[in-house]
Amino acid sequence: MKKFLSKYWKACLSLAFGVAVFLFWRYGYYYALSYQEQFQLFLFDSGYLLERLVQPGGLARYLGEFVVQFYNSSTIGALLIAILYVVLQRLTYLILLRRMKNDEYRDTSSFLYSLLFALSFLPPIALWFIMGDENVMLTYVIALIIAMLFMLWKPKNKIICWIYLLIIIPLLYWLIGPMVLLTALVLMPLSVIYALVCIFISAYWVHYPLSQLMVGVDYYRFVDILPYSLFLVPVLVLALCYGVRYLPKVKSSVCYALAGVVVLLMVLVCLFGYDTKKYELIEYDYLVRIKDWNGIIAKAEKKTPDLPMSVCATNLALAITNQLGDRAFDFYQRGREGLLPPFERNFTTAQLTGEIYYYLGLINTAQRFAFESMEALPNYNKSGRIIKRLVETNMINGQYEVARKYLQLLEKTIFYRPWAEKTLALLHNPQQINQHPVYGWLRKVRLQDDFLFSEDEVDKICGQLFMHNTKNAMAMQYLLMTPLLDRDLNRFMQYLQVVQEKVRYNPRVCQEAVCLAFAQRNQQPPQGAVNQMILRNFSEFVQAYGAQQNPAALSRFKQSTWYYLMVGE
Repeated sequence: MKKFLSKYWKACLSLAFGVAVFLFWRYGYYYALSYQEQFQLFLFDSGYLLERLVQPGGLARYLGEFVVQFYNSSTIGALLIAILYVVLQRLTYLILLRRMKNDEYRDTSSFLYSLLFALSFLPPIALWFIMGDENVMLTYVIALIIAMLFMLWKPKNKIICWIYLLIIIPLLYWLIGPMVLLTALVLMPLSVIYALVCIFISAYWVHYPLSQLMVGVDYYRFVDILPYSLFLVPVLVLALCYGVRYLPKVKSSVCYALAGVVVLLMVLVCLFGYDTKKYELIEYDYLVRIKDWNGIIAKAEKKTPDLPMSVCATNLALAITNQLGDRAFDFYQRGREGLLPPFERNFTTAQLTGEIYYYLGLINTAQRFAFESMEALPNYNKSGRIIKRLVETNMINGQYEVARKYLQLLEKTIFYRPWAEKTLALLHNPQQINQHPVYGWLRKVRLQDDFLFSEDEVDKICGQLFMHNTKNAMAMQYLLMTPLLDRDLNRFMQYLQVVQEKVRYNPRVCQEAVCLAFAQRNQQPPQGAVNQMILRNFSEFVQAYGAQQNPAALSRFKQSTWYYLMVGE
C-alpha cells in the first residue's frame, strides 16, 4: 500500500479533491444544480446547434449547456462538475511542468514535484469560490478548460509559433470567446494584440455590443454586469505560468507550507464562499419545484424564514397541506406580501408567484407570470421548467394545439422527453385530463373568465375562487389570512362569516382572531366558537399585554394571532 501511494500519490490527491467537490455539490448544494438547469432548454436539434455556433464563444456555450442539462440528476451533475474541476487541476499541473526548464526541474525534482502539484490546485479552488455566484455560467468553465488545452503545445520555432497563433487565435476566439486572451498571453504575450483585433473586428459582424464581446457572451447570466471575480482564475493561471521559473529557488519547507495553504483555502471556500441567505432561497425554490411541501415546512421549522420568497414558499406549503389556518403564526409573517409578493420583473420571484396563482386555480394569471418569468431571463434563454408549466396551463384551459407545440420542443430534450411523451397521450383523450388528480382538480376550481386585477384585490379574487368552488381550501385559507396579515379584524370577521356559512372551518388562527375581535367590542365569543384552551391563553395574553407590555411575559405568545395583531413584531 505504501509503495502504491508513493507511486500514485498525485492521482490519489486529485481523486480525493474530486470526491470533495462531488460531495459538496451532491449533498451540500444539490438544489443549486436544479436552479442552473431550470433556466435553459438544451435541444438536440441542428437548428439549436447552429444558433450557438454563429456567436463568438458558441461552442463553449453549447458544451456548457449540454453538461448543465444533466443537472436534472443531482448525482450526475455533481459528478460532471467534479470531473471538470479535476481536469482543470491536472491541466494546470501539466502546463506548469512544460513551462519549467528541464535542467532546473531535474536538479530539485522532489521538492518541485510536490510544490508544482500543490500549486495546481489553486485555479480549481478559485473557480470553486467564484461559482458561489449562481450567475456564473458553465460556459466560463468550459472556455477556461479549452483555452488551457491549447496552452499545452507551443512550437519552439518562433516563425512556426506565429503562424500557429495566426491560425489558432481567430478560430479559438470564435469557439470559446474572450478566454482566448489567456491562451495568447501564456503562449506569446504580443499575440494578445492580435486577439484583441479579432474581437474588435467581430463586433461589426455580430449583433452583440463590444462590451459584451470583451467579457463573454455567456460567461455571466447578466449581460450588462461584469463581476471582477471572473478575472480571478485567468489571472491566477497567468501568474502561475510566469512565476513557475522562480520555483527552483524556493526552499523545501515552503513546499509543505503551500500545501497547507491549499487545504486551508479549500475549507474557507466551503465555509465562506457561498451566500447562505441566497442559497436558502434557492433551496426553497427547489422544494417548491419538486412539490416537497412537507420538506418546506420541516426546513422552516429548523430556521424560521424571514425573506419574502421563503415566507411565500412556507405559506404555500402550509396552505396546500391545509395547515395555514392552524400554523401561520408559528412562522414569521411579512404582511400580505408573505402570501402573494408584489409583481417584479424578476425571473425568480415571478416564477414563485406564478406557482401560487397556479395552485390557487388562477390558471390564466399563472400562465402570464410564466411568460414574464421566461422573458425576464437576462441571457435570453428559454426555460425547461417554465415551458413545462406553459404546457400544463394550456392543457388545463383546453388549448391543446398550443400545448402540443411546447411538448414538441420538450421531446427534443433528454430529461423532459418522457414527461412530454406521457403528456402528449393525454391530449388525445381530454377525458383523462378531467380525471387527472392535479389537472382535473384545477379545471374544476379555475376561474374561466380572463381578467386583470390589482394586487390590492387578492382577497377579493380568492373570495371569487372560493364562491366558485367551496372545496378550494387553498383559496379559502388565503381569503381569511389576507385581512389578518393586513391587521384588519373587521374585514376578517366579514370573510369568516361568509366562509362558515358554506363550510365548517374553524382553525386555531381563526379562533384566536375571533377572541380578539369580540374582546375589542367588550363581548364574549359565541358559545362553541372558541375552545376553552384558547380562551384561557387569551386571558393570560391580556394580562401580560396590560402589564406595561412586558416583553418577557409576551414572548411566550409570539406564535399567536394576538401577538402579530397587537405587538406587531
